[in-house]
Amino acid sequence: MPDREKSGVPEFYERVYDLVRLIPPGKVTTYGIIAERLSVRSAARMVGWAMNKADLETVPAHRVVNRNGELTGKIHFPTPDMMRTMLETEGVTFLPDGSVDLEKHLFRFNLSL
Repeated sequence: MPDREKSGVPEFYERVYDLVRLIPPGKVTTYGIIAERLSVRSAARMVGWAMNKADLETVPAHRVVNRNGELTGKIHFPTPDMMRTMLETEGVTFLPDGSVDLEKHLFRFNLSL
């Protein structure tokens, strides 16, 4: 495993990215679920900061939404519609208000890490 301290990426961010890489295509999770999975329930905002810095080539950041299924991270993508387009390409469906249908697509990491 690479030395995360020497890579210049905070260890917490790397832990977030490791989890995000587990989200399968067609599914999404929330900042809060990731924080809870990392045993830092109050760190949903920190997860958001990590996602803002994610390398979109190696981390499927488009699969992380807020607790209401809203694409609050879309401003960090090259175009305003890119996040939604990427999700739709994977089969994710949206409700009339523009949020992800979490009943169909929410991923909760029901596995031991």
